[in-house]
Amino acid sequence: MDALIKSLRPAKPSEVKPSEVKPSEVKSPDVAPDTRPAELDPAEFLAAAVRADLPRPSRAEAEHAVQTLLSYIGENPGREGLLDTPRRVVEAFDELYQGYHQCPAEVLDRTFGETAGYDDFVLVRDIEFTSQCEHHMMPFYGKAHIAYTPVERVVGLSKLARLTDIFARRLQTQEHLTAQIAAAIDEVLKPRGVAVLIEAEHTCMSVRGVAKHGAMTFTSRFTGMFRDNPAEQQRFLTLVRGPNR
Repeated sequence: MDALIKSLRPAKPSEVKPSEVKPSEVKSPDVAPDTRPAELDPAEFLAAAVRADLPRPSRAEAEHAVQTLLSYIGENPGREGLLDTPRRVVEAFDELYQGYHQCPAEVLDRTFGETAGYDDFVLVRDIEFTSQCEHHMMPFYGKAHIAYTPVERVVGLSKLARLTDIFARRLQTQEHLTAQIAAAIDEVLKPRGVAVLIEAEHTCMSVRGVAKHGAMTFTSRFTGMFRDNPAEQQRFLTLVRGPNR
């Protein structure tokens, strides 16, 4: 995926060259800096990641690449047990990375207005997902917890799970996945606030490298009322954790 994510934290003063600072960007010392996270490029979450006008390798070329990797690790791609492996791997890739061909905005497009004036947040907890780490192409998996406070209209509950799957079925980092889910809901539904919490285990850390099985990574993103109101954040986290967690 060619889309870029902007840094979630501002550069340190020592990292910014004086020539790169515009006069309009210089703030008075008595003005508190903007602590809100940087926004994502809408292209990342409002359209499918694969563009029809860009060239892609053929299926035969993809299968040949798998044969090359089999040879690289010391295997014989011509032995009986591996004859169909390139085909199977490419078919698995088509399934694991189908999110590149799906549009996140379309999933959230249909909403419902018969809510009897409901004005509290909606929470869908324990959305299971599996994604692939973009650094090692190894799985990470866990649960996403998503809440939003609607304005007049709500989206079908299953759509939040579908949205998670679209972004998860791309090469990812957990931080990026968290930010994309929140940004898509915020942009398409225009709610009063969005809260996303993801907990996951990364096999690139549990089965290789430091090999720490069971280590969990938590990431969160809050917008609107969840970002500005610590009490709403706490209420969200309390409901996510539940009495038995």
